[in-house]
Amino acid sequence: MSSASDFQLHERLAADTISLGRTRLCEVRLMNDRTWPWVILVPVRPGIREIYELEPADQQRLLVESSALSKDMMARFDGDKMNVAALGNMVPQLHLHHIVRFRGDPAWPAPVWGTQPPVPYDESELASVREQLNPVISSLA
Repeated sequence: MSSASDFQLHERLAADTISLGRTRLCEVRLMNDRTWPWVILVPVRPGIREIYELEPADQQRLLVESSALSKDMMARFDGDKMNVAALGNMVPQLHLHHIVRFRGDPAWPAPVWGTQPPVPYDESELASVREQLNPVISSLA
């Protein structure tokens, strides 16, 4: 049986995202694209590709963390729609995207993937996003 100490973040997630911290279940990662508020929850469970592969308690915890993050992001960023997705076509490790969408954003109403090249955060923008999201992340730790 694997343990959380066997967990390794997929190299693509590590390259494309910035760590925002840890909840009880997940690594919290910010997609390095300031076009959209976009946070990814990665359950710290090795070898998991699908939500149904998680133990029932972890499935419930993921829903709690995802819901709290979604609600907080919508309130803080005043979005029109919250997109939550676990695709895994490019990165097989289970990860759950949380993307705040706005009418009139560069991809609206289509999915954000492949719309445009990512626009990386600068240091001040990153500090602001960290400050905005830290309370909800801390509350889930």
